Amino acid sequence: MSETEKVLDGNVKEQESSGKKVAALQVTHLSKMYRLYDKPSDRLKEALGLSRQKRYRELYALNDVSFVVNKGETVGIIGTNGSGKSTILKIITGVLSPTAGDVKVNGRISALLELGAGFNMEYTGMENVYLNGTMMGFSREEIEKRVPEILAFADIGDFINQPCKTYSSGMFVRLAFAVAINIDPEILIVDEALSVGDVFFQAKCYHKFEEFKKQGKTILFVSHDLGSISKYCDRVILLNKGVKMDEGNPKEIVDLYKKLLVHIEDGGEGTEGENEQEALSPEEQEKRAMETGGLTGGLPKNPNTLEYGEGHASIVYVATMDAAGNVTSSIEKGTEFSIRMRVKFNKDVSEPIFAYTFKNLQGTEITGTNTMFEGIPVGPRKAGDDIVITFRQKMDLQGGEYLLSFGCTGYMDGDFRVFHRLYDILNVTCVSPKNTVGFYDMNSQITTKLLN
Repeated sequence: MSETEKVLDGNVKEQESSGKKVAALQVTHLSKMYRLYDKPSDRLKEALGLSRQKRYRELYALNDVSFVVNKGETVGIIGTNGSGKSTILKIITGVLSPTAGDVKVNGRISALLELGAGFNMEYTGMENVYLNGTMMGFSREEIEKRVPEILAFADIGDFINQPCKTYSSGMFVRLAFAVAINIDPEILIVDEALSVGDVFFQAKCYHKFEEFKKQGKTILFVSHDLGSISKYCDRVILLNKGVKMDEGNPKEIVDLYKKLLVHIEDGGEGTEGENEQEALSPEEQEKRAMETGGLTGGLPKNPNTLEYGEGHASIVYVATMDAAGNVTSSIEKGTEFSIRMRVKFNKDVSEPIFAYTFKNLQGTEITGTNTMFEGIPVGPRKAGDDIVITFRQKMDLQGGEYLLSFGCTGYMDGDFRVFHRLYDILNVTCVSPKNTVGFYDMNSQITTKLLN
């Protein structure tokens, strides 16, 4: 240990003994700028000094971002695609160099970014274990002590002595994850890497993650899974287009992120529009969306939506709303929410039926209902009628991603007809701090009684 490191280590121990918070990660005014050239020749001219004018456009993946992660904290980073989440993790781990700013790390890092990035496909699994351990700064003796845990966690059997090029993709990520997670890091950095392998291995990954949290490890966690962010994180940072928008407790920041998602789809840029969106009633939000040609109330529309029907009616607006009436694609488990659809009739229909269905990402229908099942009288509709249908219910699905479909069907002359269907048009995220077995929660109330 150098004299500088000894002084730093002494300062850290002094802070810990005095009960002060100790920074494990400190990011100060961090920026990362990329130069975008219209033509390869422009890049060459500038490199050779043949052009005095600027031939590139500047793109900031990160722009003046600062935050601190204290020892023992679990901090989440969320944001839309392209907001700079992965970039900031790569700079922290040394994969990228910043354009400006500084990163200070106090502790040994293990990063679950691009799993297996340092593996040599010609080497056996065991050889890659030693190779990666050495790259992380471990001696051979230290690696040997951890090998049994790594092999047990990866659970790939005799394949550990075969070249990695013979592995299936599942076996490869299992071994890579096992190596990264079992080196006893002081700081764990995770980028969407907890959902690898089959469902049993995923459960093992999350169990290990919870074990790290209980041990007081420092964790920096990037994920689109808002349920996991809400469940595991002490604090959350929201990035948007490379800029830190806010940080705070998970619920507040997840709510802000949900508003941001809707506002981005509406074409807005700033927080003033978000406040305006929040203040609008569901009817006003619907009106504004339809005036701007929006079918989905500003929510992201699935580009692979299946649409068909005879055309006697048209579904002209669909949306999901939280308990406060805000249009959002993220619903907290256990809260009331609404599903809204607006239908215009192009012809007379004697017995229309309005429906919605939730599917999981594998295409299995999870739940759904319609006005006929619920015994809601709709009555005959005339051409030109314009009707809004609102389904209100409690969100009891397990945390995760779902696809929502809408339909307007009915009977004419005794025959069942499909007037308009929109399959898988919306993505709905259920944000859950607690999941049970299966597709939905029975909301069991549990009591125990000691008899002896």
